[in-house]
Amino acid sequence: MTDKTAGGDVRLAGISKHYGSFTAVHPLDLTIPQGSFFALLGASGCGKTTTLRMIAGLEEPSTGTVHLGDREVTQLPPYKRPVNTVFQSYALFPHLNIYENVAFGLRRRGIKSVKKQVEDMLELVELGQFAQRKPHQLSGGQQQRVAVARALINHPRVLLLDEPLGALDLKLRRQMQLELKRIQTEVGITFVHVTHDQEEAMTMADTVAVMNGGRVEQLGAPAELYENPGTTFVANFLGTSNLIEAEVLEAGSADVMVTSAGTKLRLPASRCSTTPRAGGKLLVGVRPEKISLVPADEEHTVAAGRNKVTGRIADSSFIGVSTQYVIDSQVCPGLEVYVQNIERDTRLAPGAEVVLHWNPEHTFGLDAAQDIDAGIETVEESA
Repeated sequence: MTDKTAGGDVRLAGISKHYGSFTAVHPLDLTIPQGSFFALLGASGCGKTTTLRMIAGLEEPSTGTVHLGDREVTQLPPYKRPVNTVFQSYALFPHLNIYENVAFGLRRRGIKSVKKQVEDMLELVELGQFAQRKPHQLSGGQQQRVAVARALINHPRVLLLDEPLGALDLKLRRQMQLELKRIQTEVGITFVHVTHDQEEAMTMADTVAVMNGGRVEQLGAPAELYENPGTTFVANFLGTSNLIEAEVLEAGSADVMVTSAGTKLRLPASRCSTTPRAGGKLLVGVRPEKISLVPADEEHTVAAGRNKVTGRIADSSFIGVSTQYVIDSQVCPGLEVYVQNIERDTRLAPGAEVVLHWNPEHTFGLDAAQDIDAGIETVEESA
C-alpha cells in the first residue's frame, strides 16, 4: 500500500478552460488526496471530462496550474506525467493476447524482464487464467479489467478513469464497480473517476465533486452529499428529493418551524444550507424513502412529533424491492414516496386518501431563491 501523505496529492489551482467565448470549466481549485478514490460527477457538458483531460495533459488549461505531488506538471506532455488513463473504449490491441496487452507499456519502456509484473497484475484483476486469450474472447467487463491492468503496470501516481463502465450492461456495471473499488484499495494509488452515474459515484468514491455548468457545485463524502445537499441541483441530481416551498414561522438555534399550505413542518437548523429567518422563504426537502404512508383514517396511529402531510395517491409503480407512489398534496404536487415491499397494503392504491409522515430529523432546508427543478434530468438529457 502507498503511504497516504500529502506529497502525492493532485492539486488544481485556478484551472479553467475556454473554447472561444464558451467556458467549459470556470476557475477551479481542487485537492485530491493521495490514495483516495475521487469521483467527478455530473451531466453531459458539465466540464468533468475536460477537467480530467487537463490533469492528464490532453487539454491545456486556459488559466491555472496542475500539481501532482510537489511537482507542477501544467506544461508537461501526457507521456511525461505520472498518470495513466482508462477510457470507456478499452483500446486493447486486438492482435495481441491479454498477457502482451498488459506487458505493452513495460516493453515500450525497454524493460526486458516483465513476467513477474505481468503475472502479478493479471492476478490483481483476477484474469490470470486468461493470459493467452485475445481481447475478443473476453466479456466487456473482463476487457475493462485488462485495460485497468495495462494502465496500473506502469505504476502511475494517479489513474484517471473516463466513464470506464459506460459500455457495460447494468448488472455487469455493478460488479465492476465493486471490482474497481477492490483494486483501488489493494494498490492504494489515487483513482480519479469521471461519471454521469450517481449510483456509480456513490458506490465507489470516498469523495465526490458534483459538477454543474463548469463549476463544482458541492464536494464531500457520498453520504454527506446525499443527506445534506447544499443546493437544489445536488438534491435533485443525487437521487430524488421532494422539495416543498414553505414560509419560516420560527427559526430557533436547534429547530426551524415552517408552514406550507397550512401544514406545519419541523426541521433541524443544522440541516439548513442557508440561515432561515422568520417570515422568510425556505425550500424544505425530504427523500422519498424516508417517508411512511398510512390510509387517512389511520392518522391516529402516527406517533406524535412526526412531520405529517395529507394527500391523495395519484399513481403507484411496483418495482420489486419497493413500490413508488406519487401523491398529490396541497403542499406539493407529485410528492414521491418509496415504500419497501415487506407487507404490501392493498389499500394504498391510486385514488386513496393518505397521510405521509416522517421523522423531522430527516428533513433538510435549502435557499428558496434557487430553481426548484435544477438537476432534474429530462428524457432528452439522459438519452
